[in-house]
Amino acid sequence: MKLVRYGENGLEKPGLLDHAGQVRSLAGLIADIDTVLLTGAAQEVLGAIDPEKLPLIDHDVRLGMPIVGLRQIIAVAGNYRAHVEERDNILPTEPMIFHKSIGSLCGPVDDIILPPDTHENDWEIELGIIIGKTAKRVSETDALSHVGGYCLVNDVTERHWQHQRIGQFGKGKSFDSFTPIGPWLVTPDEIKDPQTLDMWLDLNGQRRQEGSTAQMVHGVAVLISYISQFMTLAPGDLIVSGTCAGVGAACKPPVFMQDGDSLEFGISQLGVQRHLVRRADDE
Repeated sequence: MKLVRYGENGLEKPGLLDHAGQVRSLAGLIADIDTVLLTGAAQEVLGAIDPEKLPLIDHDVRLGMPIVGLRQIIAVAGNYRAHVEERDNILPTEPMIFHKSIGSLCGPVDDIILPPDTHENDWEIELGIIIGKTAKRVSETDALSHVGGYCLVNDVTERHWQHQRIGQFGKGKSFDSFTPIGPWLVTPDEIKDPQTLDMWLDLNGQRRQEGSTAQMVHGVAVLISYISQFMTLAPGDLIVSGTCAGVGAACKPPVFMQDGDSLEFGISQLGVQRHLVRRADDE
């Protein structure tokens, strides 16, 4: 299934996509798309519903974040070899983990807001993995059974705050609107192998990133197993799994997002995001 939340910001209702890619309403059947629906049992119940019998929603409706109630954002750095090489960094021997603020989440068509007095705002298209079942010291063999869904993510990054302001990467990655997710939460039954998904990103219509999750250094099962060795993962934990080559900081000269830019990107089977980039008003 492809689960969605549609409507005005803050007033979204639950829905799903039918076989033609149209939004159908689940309002009245469930309260919202939340962590309760990440369990296999809940997804079986929803999967038994005939989408064609659900109310059809206007195709121009805004799609919001496809899930509410996410617990934390755990991100992975340097997980694509070509991306590490383009930054002249050393390939990590183990997954490099950091956290992003949960307040950085936004929807798949919401504006990306450039913070005041920042000039190195970059893009990073990534596969998002949402935990659906508690994972504590799980094996790589069992890891994927703990996935509740997948989604498209951008790990937007302000490079000066990331590298020059002394501390964890999260400093440059936790501004408001710096983690857009969606448009869909795709249940695991539709993603047979998360290491076969193509990814791309365009800035103002120019291709900047292109790759595949097959290029991950540490695959999805490895990441879940590894993180669960030192941190109990719970339903609603979002793992952001790293980006492929083509970030703005690696361009010669560097290219960063500017006020008025348009950003469009997608991952196969997970949909496409489209954003206007705009400068925040000084406060």
